[in-house]
Amino acid sequence: MRIPAWARTVRARLTLLTSALLVAATGLILLAVYLVLSSQIEAEPLDPVTVQKYWKSADGEFHPKPGARFQAADLASVQRAVNYNTLERLRAFSLLALAVMFLLSLVIGWFVAGRMLRPVGRITATTREIGATDLTRRIGAQGPHDELRELADTIDAMLGRLDAAFRAERDFVEDVSHELRNPVAVIRANVEAVLADESSTPEQRQEATTVVTRATDRMARLLEDLLATARRRSGAFEDVDVDLAAVAADAVDEHRVLATERSLVLRERLVPGPTAYGEPGMLNRAVGNLLSNAIRHAPGGSVVTTAAGSQGGWAWIAVRDEGPGIPESEQERVFDRFVRGANGTGHVGTGLGLSIARQVVESHGGRLVVFSELGVGSTFVIWLPDRAVARLDDSRALEPPGQDPLGARG
Repeated sequence: MRIPAWARTVRARLTLLTSALLVAATGLILLAVYLVLSSQIEAEPLDPVTVQKYWKSADGEFHPKPGARFQAADLASVQRAVNYNTLERLRAFSLLALAVMFLLSLVIGWFVAGRMLRPVGRITATTREIGATDLTRRIGAQGPHDELRELADTIDAMLGRLDAAFRAERDFVEDVSHELRNPVAVIRANVEAVLADESSTPEQRQEATTVVTRATDRMARLLEDLLATARRRSGAFEDVDVDLAAVAADAVDEHRVLATERSLVLRERLVPGPTAYGEPGMLNRAVGNLLSNAIRHAPGGSVVTTAAGSQGGWAWIAVRDEGPGIPESEQERVFDRFVRGANGTGHVGTGLGLSIARQVVESHGGRLVVFSELGVGSTFVIWLPDRAVARLDDSRALEPPGQDPLGARG
Protein backbone atom coordinates (compact mmCIF):
# COMPACT_ATOMS: atom_id res chain seq x y z
CA MET A 1 0.00 0.00 0.00
CA ARG A 2 1.36 3.40 -1.00
CA ILE A 3 2.21 5.60 1.98
CA PRO A 4 0.77 9.15 1.74
CA ALA A 5 3.27 11.95 1.18
CA TRP A 6 2.47 13.66 4.50
CA ALA A 7 3.20 10.43 6.38
CA ARG A 8 6.75 10.36 4.98
CA THR A 9 7.63 13.84 6.24
CA VAL A 10 9.89 14.69 9.16
CA ARG A 11 6.94 16.42 10.77
CA ALA A 12 4.94 13.17 10.81
CA ARG A 13 7.89 11.19 12.19
CA LEU A 14 8.50 13.77 14.91
CA THR A 15 4.81 13.73 15.79
CA LEU A 16 4.67 9.96 16.08
CA LEU A 17 7.91 9.80 18.04
CA THR A 18 6.78 12.53 20.45
CA SER A 19 3.37 10.89 20.87
CA ALA A 20 4.87 7.46 21.48
CA LEU A 21 7.28 8.82 24.09
CA LEU A 22 4.55 10.76 25.89
CA VAL A 23 2.16 7.80 25.92
CA ALA A 24 4.92 5.48 27.08
CA ALA A 25 5.91 7.85 29.87
CA THR A 26 2.30 8.32 30.95
CA GLY A 27 1.69 4.57 30.86
CA LEU A 28 4.74 3.90 33.01
CA ILE A 29 3.63 6.49 35.55
CA LEU A 30 0.10 5.06 35.75
CA LEU A 31 1.44 1.52 35.97
CA ALA A 32 3.77 2.53 38.80
CA VAL A 33 0.91 4.18 40.70
CA TYR A 34 -1.28 1.11 40.22
CA LEU A 35 1.43 -1.28 41.37
CA VAL A 36 2.22 0.83 44.43
CA LEU A 37 -1.44 1.05 45.44
CA SER A 38 -2.06 -2.64 44.86
CA SER A 39 0.93 -3.55 47.02
CA GLN A 40 0.01 -1.19 49.83
CA ILE A 41 -3.67 -2.10 50.30
CA GLU A 42 -5.55 -5.34 50.61
CA ALA A 43 -8.06 -5.90 47.84
CA GLU A 44 -10.13 -8.90 46.89
CA PRO A 45 -13.67 -9.54 45.68
CA LEU A 46 -16.37 -9.71 48.39
CA ASP A 47 -17.16 -13.26 49.53
CA PRO A 48 -20.34 -12.88 51.70
CA VAL A 49 -21.74 -15.52 54.08
CA THR A 50 -25.39 -16.58 53.81
CA VAL A 51 -27.23 -16.25 57.16
CA GLN A 52 -30.50 -18.15 57.98
CA LYS A 53 -32.91 -16.72 60.53
CA TYR A 54 -34.45 -19.13 63.11
CA TRP A 55 -37.42 -18.94 65.54
CA LYS A 56 -37.67 -20.68 68.89
CA SER A 57 -40.70 -22.80 69.68
CA ALA A 58 -42.37 -23.31 73.11
CA ASP A 59 -40.56 -26.54 73.69
CA GLY A 60 -37.24 -24.64 73.26
CA GLU A 61 -36.30 -25.91 69.76
CA PHE A 62 -35.03 -23.62 66.94
CA HIS A 63 -36.73 -23.80 63.58
CA PRO A 64 -35.61 -22.02 60.31
CA LYS A 65 -37.81 -19.12 59.42
CA PRO A 66 -39.05 -19.53 55.84
CA GLY A 67 -37.63 -16.89 53.41
CA ALA A 68 -35.53 -15.37 56.13
CA ARG A 69 -32.06 -15.65 54.56
CA PHE A 70 -29.54 -12.83 53.95
CA GLN A 71 -25.83 -12.40 53.14
CA ALA A 72 -23.47 -10.92 55.62
CA ALA A 73 -19.76 -10.12 55.81
CA ASP A 74 -17.43 -8.71 58.36
CA LEU A 75 -16.13 -5.14 58.13
CA ALA A 76 -12.64 -6.17 56.95
CA SER A 77 -14.05 -8.13 54.01
CA VAL A 78 -16.17 -5.14 52.97
CA GLN A 79 -13.10 -2.88 53.10
CA ARG A 80 -11.09 -5.26 50.92
CA ALA A 81 -13.96 -5.37 48.43
CA VAL A 82 -14.10 -1.57 48.29
CA ASN A 83 -10.35 -1.45 47.61
CA TYR A 84 -10.74 -4.06 44.89
CA ASN A 85 -13.46 -2.06 43.11
CA THR A 86 -11.36 1.11 43.40
CA LEU A 87 -8.39 -0.57 41.72
CA GLU A 88 -10.64 -1.89 38.96
CA ARG A 89 -11.93 1.62 38.30
CA LEU A 90 -8.38 3.02 38.41
CA ARG A 91 -7.27 0.50 35.78
CA ALA A 92 -10.19 1.31 33.51
CA PHE A 93 -9.76 5.07 33.82
CA SER A 94 -6.00 4.73 33.24
CA LEU A 95 -6.56 2.94 29.94
CA LEU A 96 -9.03 5.62 28.93
CA ALA A 97 -6.56 8.35 29.94
CA LEU A 98 -3.85 6.69 27.82
CA ALA A 99 -6.14 6.71 24.79
CA VAL A 100 -7.02 10.37 25.32
CA MET A 101 -3.35 11.21 25.91
CA PHE A 102 -2.41 9.48 22.65
CA LEU A 103 -4.90 11.56 20.66
CA LEU A 104 -3.90 14.80 22.37
CA SER A 105 -0.21 14.05 21.90
CA LEU A 106 -0.76 13.56 18.17
CA VAL A 107 -2.45 16.94 17.87
CA ILE A 108 0.07 18.75 20.07
CA GLY A 109 3.04 16.99 18.46
CA TRP A 110 1.84 17.86 14.97
CA PHE A 111 1.45 21.52 15.97
CA VAL A 112 4.79 21.76 17.79
CA ALA A 113 6.69 19.94 15.02
CA GLY A 114 5.18 22.29 12.46
CA ARG A 115 6.31 25.33 14.43
CA MET A 116 9.79 23.91 14.90
CA LEU A 117 10.21 22.97 11.23
CA ARG A 118 8.81 26.21 9.82
CA PRO A 119 12.34 27.68 9.31
CA VAL A 120 13.29 24.52 7.43
CA GLY A 121 10.38 25.16 5.08
CA ARG A 122 11.63 28.68 4.43
CA ILE A 123 15.14 27.35 3.84
CA THR A 124 13.82 24.78 1.35
CA ALA A 125 11.67 27.33 -0.49
CA THR A 126 14.55 29.79 -0.79
CA THR A 127 17.07 27.22 -1.97
CA ARG A 128 14.61 26.00 -4.61
CA GLU A 129 14.40 29.51 -5.99
CA ILE A 130 18.17 29.86 -6.21
CA GLY A 131 19.65 28.99 -9.60
CA ALA A 132 23.23 28.62 -10.78
CA THR A 133 22.95 31.97 -12.56
CA ASP A 134 21.50 33.84 -9.57
CA LEU A 135 23.17 33.24 -6.24
CA THR A 136 22.27 36.62 -4.75
CA ARG A 137 19.27 35.30 -2.81
CA ARG A 138 19.70 34.68 0.91
CA ILE A 139 17.54 32.95 3.50
CA GLY A 140 17.93 35.72 6.04
CA ALA A 141 16.54 33.71 8.97
CA GLN A 142 15.14 35.64 11.92
CA GLY A 143 14.42 34.63 15.49
CA PRO A 144 16.56 33.13 18.25
CA HIS A 145 20.07 31.93 17.54
CA ASP A 146 19.28 28.22 17.76
CA GLU A 147 20.42 25.27 15.64
CA LEU A 148 18.04 26.09 12.78
CA ARG A 149 19.18 29.72 12.72
CA GLU A 150 22.78 28.50 12.66
CA LEU A 151 21.93 26.16 9.77
CA ALA A 152 20.32 29.00 7.81
CA ASP A 153 23.29 31.31 8.47
CA THR A 154 25.69 28.56 7.39
CA ILE A 155 23.78 28.09 4.13
CA ASP A 156 23.81 31.86 3.58
CA ALA A 157 27.57 31.89 4.09
CA MET A 158 27.98 28.99 1.67
CA LEU A 159 25.84 30.81 -0.90
CA GLY A 160 28.04 33.86 -0.45
CA ARG A 161 31.16 31.82 -1.15
CA LEU A 162 29.52 30.17 -4.16
CA ASP A 163 28.40 33.55 -5.46
CA ALA A 164 31.93 34.91 -5.14
CA ALA A 165 33.35 31.80 -6.83
CA PHE A 166 30.87 31.99 -9.73
CA ARG A 167 31.55 35.70 -10.17
CA ALA A 168 35.29 35.08 -10.16
CA GLU A 169 34.84 32.26 -12.68
CA ARG A 170 32.74 34.45 -14.98
CA ASP A 171 35.24 37.30 -14.70
CA PHE A 172 38.05 34.85 -15.37
CA VAL A 173 36.39 33.51 -18.52
CA GLU A 174 35.64 37.02 -19.74
CA ASP A 175 39.23 38.11 -19.12
CA VAL A 176 40.62 35.06 -20.89
CA SER A 177 38.35 35.54 -23.89
CA HIS A 178 39.43 39.16 -24.04
CA GLU A 179 43.11 38.24 -23.81
CA LEU A 180 42.82 35.57 -26.51
CA ARG A 181 40.86 37.81 -28.85
CA ASN A 182 43.82 40.15 -29.45
CA PRO A 183 46.48 37.56 -30.49
CA VAL A 184 43.92 35.70 -32.60
CA ALA A 185 43.06 38.95 -34.39
CA VAL A 186 46.78 39.68 -34.92
CA ILE A 187 47.38 36.21 -36.38
CA ARG A 188 44.36 36.45 -38.64
CA ALA A 189 45.28 39.94 -39.88
CA ASN A 190 48.84 38.92 -40.74
CA VAL A 191 47.76 35.70 -42.44
CA GLU A 192 45.15 37.45 -44.56
CA ALA A 193 47.21 40.55 -45.36
CA VAL A 194 50.70 39.11 -45.88
CA LEU A 195 51.10 35.35 -45.72
CA ALA A 196 48.11 34.65 -47.96
CA ASP A 197 49.17 37.36 -50.44
CA GLU A 198 51.38 35.90 -53.15
CA SER A 199 52.68 39.35 -54.10
CA SER A 200 54.14 40.05 -50.64
CA THR A 201 57.91 40.33 -50.41
CA PRO A 202 60.08 37.90 -48.38
CA GLU A 203 60.79 40.69 -45.90
CA GLN A 204 57.08 41.24 -45.35
CA ARG A 205 56.52 37.51 -44.94
CA GLN A 206 59.39 37.29 -42.46
CA GLU A 207 58.04 40.23 -40.43
CA ALA A 208 54.53 38.72 -40.46
CA THR A 209 55.91 35.36 -39.38
CA THR A 210 57.70 37.02 -36.47
CA VAL A 211 54.50 38.78 -35.38
CA VAL A 212 52.49 35.55 -35.65
CA THR A 213 55.15 33.68 -33.67
CA ARG A 214 55.03 36.24 -30.87
CA ALA A 215 51.23 36.05 -30.81
CA THR A 216 51.22 32.25 -30.68
CA ASP A 217 53.87 32.29 -27.95
CA ARG A 218 51.70 34.63 -25.93
CA MET A 219 48.69 32.35 -26.43
CA ALA A 220 50.76 29.33 -25.42
CA ARG A 221 51.89 31.02 -22.20
CA LEU A 222 48.34 32.02 -21.45
CA LEU A 223 47.06 28.47 -21.98
CA GLU A 224 49.87 27.04 -19.82
CA ASP A 225 48.90 29.42 -17.02
CA LEU A 226 45.24 28.45 -17.37
CA LEU A 227 46.10 24.74 -17.26
CA ALA A 228 48.24 25.29 -14.17
CA THR A 229 45.39 27.07 -12.42
CA ALA A 230 42.84 24.41 -13.42
CA ARG A 231 45.13 21.60 -12.29
CA ARG A 232 45.69 23.12 -8.87
CA ARG A 233 41.96 23.76 -8.39
CA SER A 234 41.02 20.23 -9.45
CA GLY A 235 43.17 18.65 -6.73
CA ALA A 236 44.97 16.46 -9.27
CA PHE A 237 48.24 16.47 -7.34
CA GLU A 238 50.00 14.64 -4.54
CA ASP A 239 51.78 16.49 -1.73
CA VAL A 240 55.19 15.24 -0.58
CA ASP A 241 58.20 16.66 1.23
CA VAL A 242 59.86 19.10 -1.18
CA ASP A 243 63.47 20.36 -1.04
CA LEU A 244 62.98 24.06 -1.78
CA ALA A 245 66.62 24.62 -2.69
CA ALA A 246 66.33 21.91 -5.35
CA VAL A 247 63.08 23.39 -6.65
CA ALA A 248 64.67 26.83 -6.94
CA ALA A 249 67.76 25.40 -8.66
CA ASP A 250 65.63 23.59 -11.25
CA ALA A 251 63.68 26.76 -11.96
CA VAL A 252 66.91 28.73 -12.45
CA ASP A 253 68.26 26.12 -14.88
CA GLU A 254 65.06 26.30 -16.92
CA HIS A 255 65.41 30.07 -17.34
CA ARG A 256 69.12 30.33 -18.11
CA VAL A 257 68.61 30.48 -21.87
CA LEU A 258 65.98 33.20 -21.59
CA ALA A 259 68.26 35.18 -19.24
CA THR A 260 71.21 34.81 -21.60
CA GLU A 261 69.14 36.17 -24.48
CA ARG A 262 68.60 39.35 -22.44
CA SER A 263 72.21 39.49 -21.20
CA LEU A 264 71.15 38.89 -17.59
CA VAL A 265 73.20 37.19 -14.88
CA LEU A 266 71.37 34.55 -12.82
CA ARG A 267 72.86 34.36 -9.36
CA GLU A 268 72.03 31.58 -6.87
CA ARG A 269 72.20 31.76 -3.08
CA LEU A 270 70.59 28.46 -2.19
CA VAL A 271 71.03 27.03 1.30
CA PRO A 272 70.16 23.30 1.43
CA GLY A 273 67.81 22.07 4.12
CA PRO A 274 64.51 24.01 3.98
CA THR A 275 61.68 21.56 3.27
CA ALA A 276 58.01 22.23 2.54
CA TYR A 277 55.05 19.89 2.16
CA GLY A 278 53.48 20.26 -1.25
CA GLU A 279 53.46 19.34 -4.93
CA PRO A 280 56.92 19.82 -6.50
CA GLY A 281 55.65 20.63 -9.99
CA MET A 282 53.34 23.39 -8.78
CA LEU A 283 56.00 24.93 -6.52
CA ASN A 284 58.44 24.83 -9.45
CA ARG A 285 55.80 26.59 -11.53
CA ALA A 286 55.40 29.32 -8.90
CA VAL A 287 59.17 29.95 -8.70
CA GLY A 288 59.37 29.84 -12.49
CA ASN A 289 56.67 32.49 -12.77
CA LEU A 290 58.62 34.73 -10.40
CA LEU A 291 61.82 34.23 -12.41
CA SER A 292 60.02 34.84 -15.70
CA ASN A 293 58.54 38.04 -14.30
CA ALA A 294 61.96 39.19 -13.02
CA ILE A 295 63.65 38.46 -16.36
CA ARG A 296 61.00 40.43 -18.26
CA HIS A 297 61.37 43.48 -16.03
CA ALA A 298 65.13 43.47 -15.34
CA PRO A 299 67.26 45.75 -17.53
CA GLY A 300 69.86 44.11 -19.74
CA GLY A 301 73.16 43.35 -18.06
CA SER A 302 71.68 43.35 -14.54
CA VAL A 303 71.60 40.53 -11.99
CA VAL A 304 68.63 38.36 -11.03
CA THR A 305 69.18 36.63 -7.70
CA THR A 306 67.40 33.47 -6.57
CA ALA A 307 67.86 32.45 -2.94
CA ALA A 308 66.42 29.92 -0.48
CA GLY A 309 66.65 29.55 3.26
CA SER A 310 64.77 29.28 6.53
CA GLN A 311 63.84 31.84 9.18
CA GLY A 312 61.64 31.60 12.27
CA GLY A 313 60.27 28.20 11.31
CA TRP A 314 59.36 29.39 7.80
CA ALA A 315 61.18 28.23 4.67
CA TRP A 316 61.50 30.78 1.90
CA ILE A 317 62.46 31.23 -1.73
CA ALA A 318 63.23 34.76 -2.91
CA VAL A 319 63.68 36.17 -6.42
CA ARG A 320 65.28 39.62 -6.65
CA ASP A 321 65.63 41.77 -9.77
CA GLU A 322 67.19 45.18 -10.48
CA GLY A 323 64.23 46.47 -12.43
CA PRO A 324 62.31 49.75 -12.16
CA GLY A 325 60.55 48.73 -8.95
CA ILE A 326 56.88 48.91 -8.04
CA PRO A 327 55.15 51.87 -6.32
CA GLU A 328 53.87 51.01 -2.86
CA SER A 329 50.30 51.74 -3.93
CA GLU A 330 50.58 49.18 -6.74
CA GLN A 331 52.34 46.37 -4.90
CA GLU A 332 49.17 44.41 -4.02
CA ARG A 333 47.62 44.91 -7.47
CA VAL A 334 50.48 43.10 -9.21
CA PHE A 335 49.00 39.83 -7.91
CA ASP A 336 45.64 40.48 -9.60
CA ARG A 337 44.81 38.66 -12.80
CA PHE A 338 45.84 40.31 -16.07
CA VAL A 339 47.64 43.19 -14.39
CA ARG A 340 50.88 44.00 -16.23
CA GLY A 341 53.53 46.40 -15.13
CA ALA A 342 55.28 48.75 -17.49
CA ASN A 343 58.76 47.29 -18.00
CA GLY A 344 59.94 48.91 -21.19
CA THR A 345 61.72 45.72 -22.29
CA GLY A 346 59.33 44.78 -25.07
CA HIS A 347 58.47 41.48 -23.38
CA VAL A 348 54.78 41.16 -22.55
CA GLY A 349 53.44 38.50 -20.20
CA THR A 350 49.97 37.05 -19.84
CA GLY A 351 49.20 38.89 -16.63
CA LEU A 352 48.54 35.57 -14.88
CA GLY A 353 52.00 34.57 -13.67
CA LEU A 354 52.04 36.34 -10.30
CA SER A 355 48.35 35.57 -9.69
CA ILE A 356 48.96 31.86 -10.25
CA ALA A 357 52.11 31.94 -8.12
CA ARG A 358 50.15 33.44 -5.21
CA GLN A 359 47.37 30.85 -5.62
CA VAL A 360 49.89 28.02 -5.55
CA VAL A 361 51.70 29.37 -2.49
CA GLU A 362 48.53 30.06 -0.52
CA SER A 363 47.15 26.61 -1.37
CA HIS A 364 50.29 25.23 0.31
CA GLY A 365 49.58 27.21 3.48
CA GLY A 366 52.15 29.90 2.67
CA ARG A 367 52.39 33.56 1.68
CA LEU A 368 53.75 35.36 -1.36
CA VAL A 369 54.88 38.92 -0.63
CA VAL A 370 56.78 41.61 -2.48
CA PHE A 371 59.39 44.11 -1.28
CA SER A 372 60.11 46.83 -3.82
CA GLU A 373 61.81 50.21 -4.12
CA LEU A 374 61.43 52.49 -7.12
CA GLY A 375 64.58 52.70 -9.21
CA VAL A 376 66.24 49.88 -7.26
CA GLY A 377 64.26 46.70 -7.95
CA SER A 378 61.87 44.18 -6.44
CA THR A 379 62.11 41.05 -4.33
CA PHE A 380 59.33 38.47 -4.40
CA VAL A 381 59.42 36.06 -1.45
CA ILE A 382 57.61 32.73 -1.09
CA TRP A 383 57.10 31.82 2.58
CA LEU A 384 56.16 28.20 3.37
CA PRO A 385 56.01 26.29 6.68
CA ASP A 386 59.42 24.64 7.15
CA ARG A 387 58.86 20.92 7.62
CA ALA A 388 62.45 20.32 8.69
CA VAL A 389 62.02 22.71 11.62
CA ALA A 390 58.55 21.42 12.50
CA ARG A 391 59.92 17.90 13.05
CA LEU A 392 62.29 19.21 15.70
CA ASP A 393 60.42 22.07 17.31
CA ASP A 394 56.83 23.09 16.68
CA SER A 395 57.41 26.70 17.73
CA ARG A 396 56.80 28.32 14.34
CA ALA A 397 55.05 31.68 14.43
CA LEU A 398 51.55 31.87 12.97
CA GLU A 399 52.66 34.51 10.46
CA PRO A 400 55.88 34.54 8.42
CA PRO A 401 58.49 37.23 9.11
CA GLY A 402 57.64 40.65 7.72
CA GLN A 403 61.07 41.61 6.43
CA ASP A 404 62.99 40.86 3.23
CA PRO A 405 65.09 37.73 3.93
CA LEU A 406 67.75 38.95 1.49
CA GLY A 407 68.28 42.06 3.61
CA ALA A 408 69.26 45.52 2.43
CA ARG A 409 70.67 45.88 -1.05
CA GLY A 410 74.39 46.40 -1.33
